[in-house]
Amino acid sequence: MKTLFIPAISKQKLNKKNLSQIAKLPKDIALCYSIQYKEIAKEVKEILSKKHNILSFSQVLGCSQLKLSKKTKAILLITDGKFHAIGLAYESKLPVYIFNNFKLQQISKQDISKFEKNQKARYLRYLHADKIGILVSTKHGQQNLKKALQFKETCKKQANIFLSNNIDTAEFENFPEIQFWVNTACRRMDLNSNSIINIDQIK
Repeated sequence: MKTLFIPAISKQKLNKKNLSQIAKLPKDIALCYSIQYKEIAKEVKEILSKKHNILSFSQVLGCSQLKLSKKTKAILLITDGKFHAIGLAYESKLPVYIFNNFKLQQISKQDISKFEKNQKARYLRYLHADKIGILVSTKHGQQNLKKALQFKETCKKQANIFLSNNIDTAEFENFPEIQFWVNTACRRMDLNSNSIINIDQIK
């Protein structure tokens, strides 16, 4: 069965009056966008390119990591909310700015500090768990069954693999015997629950 991916494009138009906010960003930047804002991102890129070096232009996905040039001084993300931005700031160690067509907002040190504390707390909860569930998605680009099976064989815990197309954290309560969850799918899923740790964060 073939899967057809149809992006939902925002009907918003670029508010050029607010571009003066992003003109003050560092000269060497990476420009990223959520798929619904791709057209706005293209316009922003064209305008910024006159005075800035756009070192990369890419869509952000929860399951992927950006490959950034060492010259990158900041990341500009065209999106709504902080879902991707906090993860980008934590992983890249660079200043991350969100532009939602109306205002520019920087991910604060407090945002990152809170995220780091949550990461440490999750790791401790994982260490103390005896029974864990390993989450595996069947979605294209997120499927890591091989990695999940290898982890199950090497970890010293009682582990079960949970395979699903759509992983809903609300369903966790149906498995009370599972004390913690290890995620092999979308890397940002850990922002939805304090009972999840990404597999690459386990030493």
